[in-house]
Amino acid sequence: MPRQGVSARQAETVARLVEAAEAELRDRGGEGVSVRSVARRAGVSSGTAYTYFASKGHLFAELFQRHLGGLGGDVDQLDSDDPVVRVQAVTDKVTGLLIEFPALADVVTPALLGADPDVARVRLLIGADIMERFERAVGPGADPILVEALTQCFLGGLLSAGMGLTTYAQLASRMRQMVATIMRGNV
Repeated sequence: MPRQGVSARQAETVARLVEAAEAELRDRGGEGVSVRSVARRAGVSSGTAYTYFASKGHLFAELFQRHLGGLGGDVDQLDSDDPVVRVQAVTDKVTGLLIEFPALADVVTPALLGADPDVARVRLLIGADIMERFERAVGPGADPILVEALTQCFLGGLLSAGMGLTTYAQLASRMRQMVATIMRGNV
């Protein structure tokens, strides 16, 4: 989410900035990326980039949010009638994204933990997206406390991996077990 509302033309500029941020991150890693380098790569001025993104953390948060949105919300259309399998699919998809894009995995936790109000807005969208995925995966009439427990467990796991206490691959495996445990007797 850019810092301000955007017209169609401005949305194109924002999209170019996010694409450039991804390319910079893949090419240079998180420490090598700046809003200025992203602006240069996107073919816009630094001032224009800062009009839409307050910091590189804001850019990284937006990049993660867009990738998360790109995973699709089709978990409720899986071939399984088992809500445990559907919830595990949610955690598999998100951890899979971070396994496949390690440079993003390296920068997303510090970015999301920042105090920047623009990042906070994106952080709320990400949390809501994940919670909604779990709610759909659990199925109709999902117990809100169960959905919250799954969300808190998963977000805590993502934080743990982001802090280097575990890897995202290990988290993927452990989340399958934790989901089964949390949901035992609740569905």
